[in-house]
Amino acid sequence: MKKSICVIFTGGTIGSDTKGNSISLSRESRKLLIEKYREQTGSDINFDMLTPINILSENVQPDDLEKLYNCVKGVDISLYDGIIITHGTDTLCFTVNLFSQLFCRCPVPVVFVSALYPLTDSRSNGLKNFAGAVDFIKKAKIGGVYCAFANDGENCKIHLASRLIYPDEINGFYHSAMDAHFAEIEDGEIKYNSSPLLPTPDEIKKSKAQPVEFALCDKIMLITMRSLLNFEVYDFSKVKPQAVIIELSHSGTVCTEGDVLNFKNFARYCEACGVSLVLGPIMRWAGVYASMSDLPRNVIISDTTIEMTIVKVMTALGANLPANAYFDRDTAFEKIPFPQK
Repeated sequence: MKKSICVIFTGGTIGSDTKGNSISLSRESRKLLIEKYREQTGSDINFDMLTPINILSENVQPDDLEKLYNCVKGVDISLYDGIIITHGTDTLCFTVNLFSQLFCRCPVPVVFVSALYPLTDSRSNGLKNFAGAVDFIKKAKIGGVYCAFANDGENCKIHLASRLIYPDEINGFYHSAMDAHFAEIEDGEIKYNSSPLLPTPDEIKKSKAQPVEFALCDKIMLITMRSLLNFEVYDFSKVKPQAVIIELSHSGTVCTEGDVLNFKNFARYCEACGVSLVLGPIMRWAGVYASMSDLPRNVIISDTTIEMTIVKVMTALGANLPANAYFDRDTAFEKIPFPQK
């Protein structure tokens, strides 16, 4: 039987072209991507195309994400073997993690693809990512949300959407948390990763997790821990966030000595202002440093990636729930099993 895939275009670099030194959106990108795929594979797969939004992903607004959510939700799944969503790389990680929570029960694969360069650029990985997504949809026979991405010199990796982390600086390469990608595509075939950190395809099939509803609160402050971070510069007297998320150092630490650099003083300030304060990620199996003992009582700890932490906080507050309302849920295998000592 002929395969059918619904392709949802949203813009981004994969939907752009280069004019001089500028990269901008192109109306021809949809046709070009499908044409290039057919030229390469000779495939007779039926592609139905939708374009709910057409933007550079760095410009995404809450309304854009809602339009994309409603578009995916409106697809008649019974007609398709899977859904491919093209997306810009700059905010790919957030959308992928968000949609892992929204569509965890989707019975067919929803696969995000993107490109580091426009399709007309010989350096682009867009076609390879798209072909990897098609191969995965054709053969995986499991549902859920994924991202297909090939770093330079590598096979196309299939990442669990809930484990995708922010890309490398400068080169834009994408990885899964702890470098445990779900699978990769080699010569059109799926090679699943046997890492104990990952769910098996059967476990994904048997999942009974419930998706969250689409609701986003954007009154969030994100602070990334760096040396000599002065917390006194954060003043909520004019605009008060609903929550502050602090991305910790890789060891799960933040400065807790001194005065203006002391996180504990900032935590007390947040408590006095009625602002939720979230730290993450802290993987307790790795051990907790002494500097992180005796934290103020209002501190909330997250044990998922910082990208998933942001999604969980924004969706919980958007639904008028406490910031940590979804922290105990493992909706899309976002919680990484603790390695055994």
